[in-house]
Amino acid sequence: MLAGRPLLLLLGALLPAAGLAQVKLEAPAPIVRLLSPYLSAYTAASPGLQADLSEVLATEGYFSPQLEPVGEADSLRLKIDPGPRTVVGAVSVAIDGPLPAERRQQLIADWALAVGQPFRQEDWNNAKQQILSQLLADEYPAARLLNSLADIDSEARQASLSTHYASGPRYRFGELQISGLQRYPPELVARYNRAALPGDPYREADLNTLQSTLQSTPYFTSVRAELDLSASDEDGDGSISAPIILRVRERQPHRIGFGTGISSNTGARVEANYHTPDLFRHAWSLESGLRLEQKKQTLYGDIFLPPDSRNRRHSFGAMSEKTDIEELKTERYAFGVQSVQQRGSIEQRLSLGWQHERREPSGALAVTSRALVPNVQWTWRRVDHPLDPQNGIVLQAQVGGGAKAALSDQNFVRLHGRWQQYVALGASNQLSLRAELGRTFADSRLRIPQDYLFRTGGTGSVRGYGYQSLGIKEGEATVGGRYLAVASAELTHWLNDSWGVAAFVDTGDAVDSLADVRLATGYGLGARWRSPAGPIGVDLAYGERSREVHLHFSLAIPF
Repeated sequence: MLAGRPLLLLLGALLPAAGLAQVKLEAPAPIVRLLSPYLSAYTAASPGLQADLSEVLATEGYFSPQLEPVGEADSLRLKIDPGPRTVVGAVSVAIDGPLPAERRQQLIADWALAVGQPFRQEDWNNAKQQILSQLLADEYPAARLLNSLADIDSEARQASLSTHYASGPRYRFGELQISGLQRYPPELVARYNRAALPGDPYREADLNTLQSTLQSTPYFTSVRAELDLSASDEDGDGSISAPIILRVRERQPHRIGFGTGISSNTGARVEANYHTPDLFRHAWSLESGLRLEQKKQTLYGDIFLPPDSRNRRHSFGAMSEKTDIEELKTERYAFGVQSVQQRGSIEQRLSLGWQHERREPSGALAVTSRALVPNVQWTWRRVDHPLDPQNGIVLQAQVGGGAKAALSDQNFVRLHGRWQQYVALGASNQLSLRAELGRTFADSRLRIPQDYLFRTGGTGSVRGYGYQSLGIKEGEATVGGRYLAVASAELTHWLNDSWGVAAFVDTGDAVDSLADVRLATGYGLGARWRSPAGPIGVDLAYGERSREVHLHFSLAIPF
């Protein structure tokens, strides 16, 4: 109603008026801040200046301002008295349609621009849209705003607001109608649909969940889901069952990739990988590759199956790996199967893995270890953003073990837990706390593969020390111990939306006996950048025990 001219004024402000006399304002500070962005489009000689500024003031509820020019034509000062501000004097909201009385009353009670508040055009637009958005999002996708009126009484300085909505009928989800499938059957798509089931009340969020779930699978490059509002299949309760129109585009059946990179833990990296989402024409997703790093070389292949009827995702795979870290060379071969299930906010992973490991510590005897390990891991996440959390908590716990009676060279039970806490301190500061504890119950650490013991140090653990440099000395090498403790505190100050600086302190150690605990502490400063994949960190840290400075960089997302 009032927004057209001010928008043109603001666009005009982008055009400089170099060499021409500019207008100066004499007005209360909030009014100067409001009008200043528009003034660069005007000179003292510009026609219509006062009328245009009056329209801008009207969008903020000032309908009877006094604008008085002061001075010569080539050096105009404009004295502004905005006058009294118009406030909301009355509100009338009507919603037609088969809404339950409770729902109608709640929507009206939640009206955002209440009696007594200043009238602003933006607030008025937002308030009208809020009720419509709530209707569209839950069960009433055909809702519409029939009419609205803001009746301004400038003498009484009051605005009478009225809106009239039609909810339309209630909708339920019907069957999926899928187009774009070539290699895959419709049953594959139905396996992933846990949010928008036939008969469920329509929820925009559920439809978006279905779309994003399918988009995240390895099968499709694009997914679009929408409700067919032209449906007229009325149920007995007066609601309408409408089919979900799902348009998909399948990924290519084969993909080969090459990449390079660098890690502060394992050095420079080159890799090649091959992926197919339709192995053996069974919609099995194969991820395989060869990754060559300075300290680690890995050949791997993993096959992921579609979710089953209980929404469990099964996978199995094999890998071969060589490492040379802290004077310890290892060669290992591993096979494993895994099942992942999401239960509310808890993710559960059940796995069974077998591995054969040969380790060669510099200055000590080589040892061969074998283990068949069942393991269960639970991860509980409650954060406000999965990639860049500002508030929230992530907890993880796992237990696994091996037995001589079941293809392992040593009896052991391994417990491991992690905690990450995010606390927003105002708009620009954030505190991040983390802790990690682990213990392997065994008579001896000998003949237990390194994966089931503990080393620490480096990015993501104790900064200021080399990667996996904190552990047990065996000859000249650092090997894993049976106990682990790590703690960290980090304060980040964001300079703007993209860049921040951080100060941190880490401490921890991995030992073979509690009597040997001597925590190693590191501290330092870092830079943070909010990338699309999550915050990227670059840290310079000093280790008190080693008296060395290390550079660390990482993608700082919660585990």
